[in-house]
Amino acid sequence: MTLLRTLLALSMLLAPLPGSAAAFLPLQDGGQPLLQQGRPLFAPPATDTGRHISAGVPPPVAPRPPPGGVPLANLGTASLFAGRREGGLFAPVAPRAAPRLLGPVTGIAAHLRNVIALAEAGAAGYDAVQHGARIRPPRAPTRMTLADIFQWIADTPGQPHAIGRYQFIPDTLRMLVGRANLPRSTRFSPQVQDRLADLLLLDAGLGELQAGTISRTRFMNNLAQIWAGLPTSSGRSHYHGYAGNKATMSWARFDREVSRVLPD
Repeated sequence: MTLLRTLLALSMLLAPLPGSAAAFLPLQDGGQPLLQQGRPLFAPPATDTGRHISAGVPPPVAPRPPPGGVPLANLGTASLFAGRREGGLFAPVAPRAAPRLLGPVTGIAAHLRNVIALAEAGAAGYDAVQHGARIRPPRAPTRMTLADIFQWIADTPGQPHAIGRYQFIPDTLRMLVGRANLPRSTRFSPQVQDRLADLLLLDAGLGELQAGTISRTRFMNNLAQIWAGLPTSSGRSHYHGYAGNKATMSWARFDREVSRVLPD
């Protein structure tokens, strides 16, 4: 009887506490944690909170003349100066399987990038750094390598890190660099920034729009889900009020500029 009581007590001690089973759930393929009620169990803490005020949200030195399309000086106030903590790619759209149609639509992509840059970076252009970053990069972004930028991010926790003409935030920048297969020694040049932004144009559905499978309004709303400085068809930023985000141009202006290269 004494032995039976001992075994019973031991089994109670070894039983898992309520709610502790989640700690032993298996991982999905690829090492991603299983979701519970739509959220990852043990999701890592966000290091750049409130990071959407533009293109990653982060926001995006004197800009080089645009290759064509919208004069940057004529589109309105850049989101970099809209009083937001961070600007940009806050909730990146799921990447498309493969780039499509960028060859034939190079001029279209350049024009769209000009509109986005207006909303995100303003006059600072390719060397824009989110205004909330208390500790600035040691050099102008276009003179830094990707390794330099990631080191600056690692060395300055707790502040916004949106960088470049399209205000890439850290997670988005890492994702795009991986997709583009760029070595960390690559300089964060205007050409590299444009290349990474083109991937986001594809994610927003530029190929589908060109193929006629989505509307221009849908495409523009997708862009606004990537860059918080752009308005949705409601006239407000998709992230309006979150971390101080707001659209920095009207829907009428946005639609007018996009329709120049993507008419109905």
